Amino acid sequence: MLLLTTVALALLPAMAPAASASAPPSGHVVLIGVPGLQWGDINATATPNLARLATQGSAAALSVKTVGPHTCPIDGWLTVSAGQRSQLRHGSCGLPPAPEGSAVPGFAAMRDDNAHNKYKSRVGLLGDAVHRAGGCTMAVGPGAVLGAADSAGRVDGYVPSTEQIPADGLSRCALTVVDVDDVVHAYIDAGVDVNGHQANVTAKKRAAAVKTADDQIGQALTTLPPNTTVLVAGLSDANVIAHLRVAIASGPGYSSRYLTADSTRTGGLVTLTDVTATILHSLGLKQPSDAVGTRWRDGGAKPHSVATLADRLNDKDVQAQVYRGVLSSFYLALVIVQVALYAFGLFALRRKQRRLLTAARVAALAGAALPAATFLANVIPWWSSGHPAVVMVTGVLVSIAVITAVALAGPWRRSITGAGAVVGAVTALVLTLDVLTGSHLQTCSMLGYTPVVAGRFYGFGNIPWALWVTGLIIVTGAVAGWLLGSGRRTAATAVVIGAGVLGLVIDGAPFAGADFGGIIAIFPGFAVFALMIAGRRIRLSRLLAVLAVGAVVVLGVAFLDSLRAEPTHIGEFWKSLMNGDGGTVVFRKFRGMVGTFVNWELTLIAVAAVAFLIFALLRPTALRAAVLQTAYERAPALRPTLVAALVTAGAGMLVNDSGVAIPALAFTVAIPLALAASIQAIGPEETSAPPPRSERSESASAPKA
Repeated sequence: MLLLTTVALALLPAMAPAASASAPPSGHVVLIGVPGLQWGDINATATPNLARLATQGSAAALSVKTVGPHTCPIDGWLTVSAGQRSQLRHGSCGLPPAPEGSAVPGFAAMRDDNAHNKYKSRVGLLGDAVHRAGGCTMAVGPGAVLGAADSAGRVDGYVPSTEQIPADGLSRCALTVVDVDDVVHAYIDAGVDVNGHQANVTAKKRAAAVKTADDQIGQALTTLPPNTTVLVAGLSDANVIAHLRVAIASGPGYSSRYLTADSTRTGGLVTLTDVTATILHSLGLKQPSDAVGTRWRDGGAKPHSVATLADRLNDKDVQAQVYRGVLSSFYLALVIVQVALYAFGLFALRRKQRRLLTAARVAALAGAALPAATFLANVIPWWSSGHPAVVMVTGVLVSIAVITAVALAGPWRRSITGAGAVVGAVTALVLTLDVLTGSHLQTCSMLGYTPVVAGRFYGFGNIPWALWVTGLIIVTGAVAGWLLGSGRRTAATAVVIGAGVLGLVIDGAPFAGADFGGIIAIFPGFAVFALMIAGRRIRLSRLLAVLAVGAVVVLGVAFLDSLRAEPTHIGEFWKSLMNGDGGTVVFRKFRGMVGTFVNWELTLIAVAAVAFLIFALLRPTALRAAVLQTAYERAPALRPTLVAALVTAGAGMLVNDSGVAIPALAFTVAIPLALAASIQAIGPEETSAPPPRSERSESASAPKA
């Protein structure tokens, strides 16, 4: 009840009354779609019209992710139409079909197909909303018809190109959509090479296509009525490589600032599904619940120079492309580091030499510090350097060295769990501060998320959550263990419960973690944790009672979040439950979870960690007893700590679509720290020091029997 009250108080300031019924459209909106347009294409000389719009209005990088790995022009236009991710599943990734009169051929098939995709998108939503309010729609170019059409696939007016727009063409209807396809046309005209790959489009040809597009935009703007909201969106990719694109908003309500939206909570970054919400808001129309985006609005001040603006926004795409290029190498390196660490740890445990064991403890602490180091490395813009991979790796190594040095520097280093607690505390603290300040360290971190994939833009991603909650459990266990050692079991139990409540608030609050699956997984993990610290048996009845309370709290948080004007996906899940789509959401996540087991790197990390835990730490070795059992006896909170970490990671795997990635990355912190604690728990009498050099020499020279 205390948790529910706390979260309710956090949510209340953000709540707002629901929007009133749609009034007739007010004003005019012109959406200019330029598939494939990037900020690197825009400059004052070659693209004066786009440059003028960008400097006078608001601007951002645009994430155009829809359903597939890259977004085709038709996918982008269908997404604008539905206000939800959509795609053309059957057909080539080409240009939209030319309309027959004012209707789209094959529109019914596209509409019905997307109604049954995993997002259940409602193609035609935008056109229907305008028509219901008594407005009309005008389309210029084939793609524009797809974007503006109602559910019957029709618009109220159509002209094939910007050259044919009548003098009053942009003032006839509340909504005018313009398709400027010159950039993507250059790639289609280039075709494919003999291997079936996209043929190269030279910088000169691309620049010429962008210049032609800018000329068309300038021609359209000459007939613009006063007080028109102009939106420019590079609403698809130009080839098979996904990029961030251009977003510009000019007119009433927009000034010389960066664009942002509640969907990203990031200045200078918006999404494709936000386009529909922005159009409806600018027309004064109510946004249907099937449209999931949020409106573009002004954020922080942007530079006055178009060159500086374009460079800064293009830098977001550069960061995402460098991330994409080094990600597979990073995970391969992570697998190698983890396996090598376990192999070295096993070797040191079997040799029983103090120097080897000390080296293995240092290596274990360093290995556990690696995840936090990947986030700290994002403090410096490594992607902007001439050698981004080198700078990024250097930043990670320096961060690992600092964290490990701190873990081994203070009086806590003599404690069995003290050094590991420092690593866990740094991991939890870094990620907590990150979600409270905009999640900048997670964006394009090697263990974070990327705006190109657009799985998440703020709060905890699934992998960062796994690392954060594991760090929280480890530092909580160390504090509880210190209290247990002083005979204060009640205080130790209170610390665990308090940490669990704090974790739920940080993870579930919309202004922080904004995570739904995480708060579900925290409950069983911390329930087991508290029961074990309290010395209580984990009975099924007690566990079910705790889980029942957890279900009430989780659903209560989801309900409260659904009342906000701009709910997070926690509130959206409540809405899904209410409209009968909850089962679909759960099944989609379950299917995603099962699919992660084909990722061999993550599966190998998880299997290697579990194997090391069982066969190296829990099984008796050359030492007199299993080393982890020795640590359990000398640090009574260590067993509950590891059990809580394993339970939370397992629950997280089951309720999140990241699946095996959650325990795999949680183990990269928990298991190395278990190794470090086990080594620290081994007394000097249980190890063998190498003999002095003189004894080794005499032994080598002695005659054999």
